[in-house]
Amino acid sequence: MSLLPLPGRRSVLRGSLAASAALTLPAMPGSAPAFALSGRPKAGWGVQAGDVTAHSGLVWVRSDRPARMIVETSATEAFRSPRRWQGPLVGANTDFTGTTRLHGLPAGEQIHYRVLLADPDDPRRTGEPVTGTFRTTPPGRRGGVRFLWSGDLAGQGWGINPDLGGYRIYDAMAGLDPDFFLCSGDSIYADGPISATAALPGGGTWRNITTEEKSKVAETLAEFRGNFRYNLLDENLKRFNAQVPSIIQWDDHEVRNNWYPGEVIADSDTRYTEKSVDVLAGRARRAFSEYFPISTLHPGAGEGRVNRVVRHGPLLDVFVLDMRTYRNANSPGRQTTDPQGILGAEQLGWLKRELATSRAVWKVIAADMPLGLVVPDTTEGKPNIEAVAQGDPGAPLGRELQIAELLRFIKHRRVTGTVWLTADVHHTSAQHYQPSRAAFTDFEPFWEFVSGPLNAGAFPASALDDTFGPERVFVKAPTASNVSPAGGYQFFGEVDIDGDSGELTVRLREQDGTVLFTQVLQPGRVGQ
Repeated sequence: MSLLPLPGRRSVLRGSLAASAALTLPAMPGSAPAFALSGRPKAGWGVQAGDVTAHSGLVWVRSDRPARMIVETSATEAFRSPRRWQGPLVGANTDFTGTTRLHGLPAGEQIHYRVLLADPDDPRRTGEPVTGTFRTTPPGRRGGVRFLWSGDLAGQGWGINPDLGGYRIYDAMAGLDPDFFLCSGDSIYADGPISATAALPGGGTWRNITTEEKSKVAETLAEFRGNFRYNLLDENLKRFNAQVPSIIQWDDHEVRNNWYPGEVIADSDTRYTEKSVDVLAGRARRAFSEYFPISTLHPGAGEGRVNRVVRHGPLLDVFVLDMRTYRNANSPGRQTTDPQGILGAEQLGWLKRELATSRAVWKVIAADMPLGLVVPDTTEGKPNIEAVAQGDPGAPLGRELQIAELLRFIKHRRVTGTVWLTADVHHTSAQHYQPSRAAFTDFEPFWEFVSGPLNAGAFPASALDDTFGPERVFVKAPTASNVSPAGGYQFFGEVDIDGDSGELTVRLREQDGTVLFTQVLQPGRVGQ
């Protein structure tokens, strides 16, 4: 498959932590030579672009040794008179990853880019360039917006299987030529070792590509980094990254199943010698910041935040939530007051302000967990709840109180065009939330769409909690637990916004791109 998207759609560059300088200079002699590459830096993990806007984006790369990151951008693949951006010096402190921030880009234009890695002691010695392409967001509604979302990659021991061609779902997604891809979390399974083989139900053997870092649960910084590197061994994913920019959020498996701040791992869980989840989360967050280009995180330290707004012209704002960092402890969720909830008071206030001031036609709330689907947490051998819904169909309790506050705010502030997207539960479904069916009624109707997994075990449909009146309009899920990707049930979702009418169409798709369900939403409404 070509690394270049079809003409007329979008994709963007991901960028840097260091204050990178844009130099409008011709390429240095030797920047794209016929390569005698022995001893020169190599970028064997591809490139990524992310958090693209009308005039900016981020570009990511990993070197095999210390190197200076250089990005060249051009309006054509020929790279005549390219614009050159000097990025960071990459080294061991960031696991040889680097991100360069591009700014001052023309809106609504196709941008071709290539990343060069230069010897720090001799900038004339560069490795072979790695190329990608993207389109900046147009200033108007021309062309509309198309993006995809999903989550849950390499979970339950189902890794890169060469017999099946690896993560084939990425080729199907690339074929739709989206403007960007929203990863709804669980981009790795740090708590899920991957062995060379696994028995398939009903007979047969699943084979995995394996690495040392994936042989046990991740505890050290090196092991977390190795989890992110593992997925980049897949050629489908690397091709996809080169042509489709991403918006990335995290969930639990970037650290550990069902984790929350302050959690202490039980002594009976002998997989872990480090029992402080806060320590594990700090290491995971640092590796996460190093391996994805995220505009609000600083690689090498993990400082900053995951929650942010990524604006995609007048049609779309994407509100990326962090339902991990600020949550309270998992519990049965029956408390009658809960100011911390799943978002934390500060993030809730931020979300309200951003929603109230957004002028986009559509406001996609990217949640890493569903609202009305019951997700239990049996890690501690107690009837705890991992997400929002706790199974009591009555008035809001526990974390539901915070969501009720947010839904009430959206109604009374007349915030139009909100849609919720998520993954996490390893099946695909569409839920319509309606006050007339609900115990809590002070909100306007809305839709929540669930997709995933990308390449992980599939699980039966989750139970619904009637507090906010969800109706499951569509679901596709197995009846057995942990169905391997060989058995199907791998999913992604598509959102298509028409530039003329403003209509938003959601399509839930199988891993080969087959459409399972379609829902069309109208713009300008508080409720749908």
